[in-house]
Amino acid sequence: MIRSRFPIAAILLATLAGCSSEVLAPSGDVAAKLRDVLGITTALILVIVLPVMVAIVAIAIRYRKSDHSEAKYDPHFHHSTSLELLIWAAPLVIIIWLGALTWVSTHKLDPYRPLDEETRGVDADAEPLVVEVVSMDWKWLFIYPQYGIATVNELAAPLDRPIAFKLTSTEVMNAFYVPTLAGMIYTMPGMETKLHAVINEPGEFKGMSSHYSGAGFSGMKFPFHGMEVEDFYTWVARARASEQVLDRDRYRELLKPSENEPAAQFALGDETLYHDILNRCVEPGQTCMDAMMTDGTGTHGMEGGHGEAPEAGGEGHDMGEGGAEGEGGGHEGHDAAPADEDSASAKPSGPALTHQYAFLRQN
Repeated sequence: MIRSRFPIAAILLATLAGCSSEVLAPSGDVAAKLRDVLGITTALILVIVLPVMVAIVAIAIRYRKSDHSEAKYDPHFHHSTSLELLIWAAPLVIIIWLGALTWVSTHKLDPYRPLDEETRGVDADAEPLVVEVVSMDWKWLFIYPQYGIATVNELAAPLDRPIAFKLTSTEVMNAFYVPTLAGMIYTMPGMETKLHAVINEPGEFKGMSSHYSGAGFSGMKFPFHGMEVEDFYTWVARARASEQVLDRDRYRELLKPSENEPAAQFALGDETLYHDILNRCVEPGQTCMDAMMTDGTGTHGMEGGHGEAPEAGGEGHDMGEGGAEGEGGGHEGHDAAPADEDSASAKPSGPALTHQYAFLRQN
């Protein structure tokens, strides 16, 4: 006896009807534009694919071997101008449309490109929210330099305010991905990547690592909160009042591999921490990569390897738009000057050369 599979299929469809996809129904304008590009591209491809699939079935039926077939067989047929135009013109037009769409969207949706007034909810003079992201084993560290706070496995942003992410990694390459916010962006040790996005609707959304990085990869998930402005400042005040302080010692504890790390909030105890993570000079006595590229001699005398900025150095920690950013992945205001004559004669070697090579590759 053959049992009907209809009830099983009906149950499966009913279950899937309750699912939602943040990729196809995002709450941020950048992700919405990425979805639109995906939809338009799919529609253009189907303009070719669907007629071809229908034609295959129609030709197979019409020209099948049968005594009752009314199709005319012409063994001398070799050319049809109208058929050639149809075969070549339609794909050519689709390719031109796809090429134009790809060209425009690639430039307008470049993750390194700051948002403009064409982005929904963004004002031309809006100050971006700077978030410094560090992927670790196996957790995410988020630093808010403008507000003096940091979080582990928890991310929040106010509605309709541009977000400027600066991303790096401690040891292993990873990938930062909040589907409702924007596209995926990689994080790499000793290098800084960037991502600009905005959230337009309130809610709690999922964030994740989308690049396998070892045993604890499956636990590298975090909630992303889209908040009203007042709620966001309340969230910031709560984090700032936290008894936990993110300093060098606490960061060293976070460096230890751990799985399924719970969300935590910190008051930021060291404003230069992200710079030194990026430039591989968190520990005392280490030479920062940006210092090596500045004069090839810089060493750092302060704890954690962070030294003083040169007199003619960069802008330092500018908390405004585009602040705290240097070319090649470092903060301009942290280009360290030689601490003394011995440091001035020091030559990078060993691991330092490896970091220098990575820095050159980036530029």
